[in-house]
Amino acid sequence: MPAAPQMPSAPVLEALVRPRRARGRNVIPVPPLGSLTQREHRSGTACRGCGSPHITRLTMCLTDGTPVDFTSCHHCEYRSWEHAGLELSVDAVIDRTRRD
Repeated sequence: MPAAPQMPSAPVLEALVRPRRARGRNVIPVPPLGSLTQREHRSGTACRGCGSPHITRLTMCLTDGTPVDFTSCHHCEYRSWEHAGLELSVDAVIDRTRRD
């Protein structure tokens, strides 16, 4: 009959469970997530079209690498893309998402 497998020692288990530290790398802080259902976790942003607080806001990168904030209003269907605090036109967004 084969011998029963042995459990690793405590230091080995700790090394397996403990997360690795980044060596000399800068850790990019992750912004807190908002919530559509929990009022206390919503941001104070409102729709630029109608002023409604009922919006969805997503941070993403376009195909060309441009970081943008996409906002969509649940009330009036207004949509916008912002880069560096400036609103981008739909044509500008489409141009930045084309693959050459």
